[in-house]
Amino acid sequence: MGIWARATAAAAVGGTALAVVSGAAGWGTEHRLLAAVALPPLVALVVLAWTSARHLLYSAVGAVLLFGMAALVTVPGLHLAAASAAFAGTALLALRIFVEGRGVPHGALADYVTLTKPRVMSLLLLTGAAGAFVGAGGAPAPATFAVTIVGLALACGGAAALNHYLDRDIDPLMGERTASRPVASGRLAPALALEFGVALSAVSFVLLDALVNLPTALLALAGNLFYVFVYTRWLKRSTPQNIVIGGAAGAVPPLVGYASASGHLGWAALVMFGVVFLWTPPHFWALALMIKEHYAAARVPMLPNVRGDRETARQILAYTAVLVAGTLVPVAFGVFGVVYGVAAALLGALFLWWSYELLRDTTRRRAALLFHYSLLYLALLFVAMALDALV
Repeated sequence: MGIWARATAAAAVGGTALAVVSGAAGWGTEHRLLAAVALPPLVALVVLAWTSARHLLYSAVGAVLLFGMAALVTVPGLHLAAASAAFAGTALLALRIFVEGRGVPHGALADYVTLTKPRVMSLLLLTGAAGAFVGAGGAPAPATFAVTIVGLALACGGAAALNHYLDRDIDPLMGERTASRPVASGRLAPALALEFGVALSAVSFVLLDALVNLPTALLALAGNLFYVFVYTRWLKRSTPQNIVIGGAAGAVPPLVGYASASGHLGWAALVMFGVVFLWTPPHFWALALMIKEHYAAARVPMLPNVRGDRETARQILAYTAVLVAGTLVPVAFGVFGVVYGVAAALLGALFLWWSYELLRDTTRRRAALLFHYSLLYLALLFVAMALDALV
């Protein structure tokens, strides 16, 4: 196991140690918080053992069970004994991971940055930031906002790294863009990408739970798991409707931002989720028209390869019409105001125009124009939501 498994093991040891010390000192609420943040790295070690080091699985599961037993036992002496046993088990597991990880190549920093898909992440963080402004009804608390963005970035980066790991068999088939990725090209061992993704996901949950609130942490984790297991692992390779359902993963960041500022979800949060959900199919189908040969080579059933270019363009126009109509409805019900309404109308009219032009001329050039405009559309629309909340 590599550097990220060792880092996760160190976090688990540190977390369980703090839980034991705080419990022995009778810290009360602080003890419960420290115990809660110790659990994610322990669970992460179970995942890593299951996927890449089965000989460590019993030790990892045993450490989690001992930790859970400590949480269930309320008799002071027995509680402390169980917590101490959990710490001992975690320390022994970490020792084995550190010993086995000696001499394993670390990989280049630039490759780890690539694993997080920074360009994709930037748009996700923008929608999450807008969600925070809307949830706060104005400017969110600076410290909470900063922690939320960092935690969301870790969750998005972790999911992206796990996507690299799961798609390592088809990335070499989909052209130079994906074949040059760190895992697909062989520059980075798959196990390191797996460890990195799991470690980032665990740290994200700890950070958001400890410093923001539990709903925010759970939403970020749910988006992560949906993207990895439902979209990447299942839908992407099984149905041409993959991106329709899978779009729910990319629609989670606004919920994360909203919950970080308000502690719950409201109608505006659901509207933001719906906007991204409806935006995703025309956006990704435009991309699929641009690189349909790559999807065909990898046997990924994207709509252009299954139904043809013309039908894909029709579906893009239909979804765009529903999207634009859907973005205007919240204005009528007072969820958003004039600033957002004007932006939604103007940006939506342009989106409809480009979609119609693609239906008239289903060339790669038209698809590229629509694809790049769709990115600008979503970014500006969510900026308008944030500005609307401020004024």
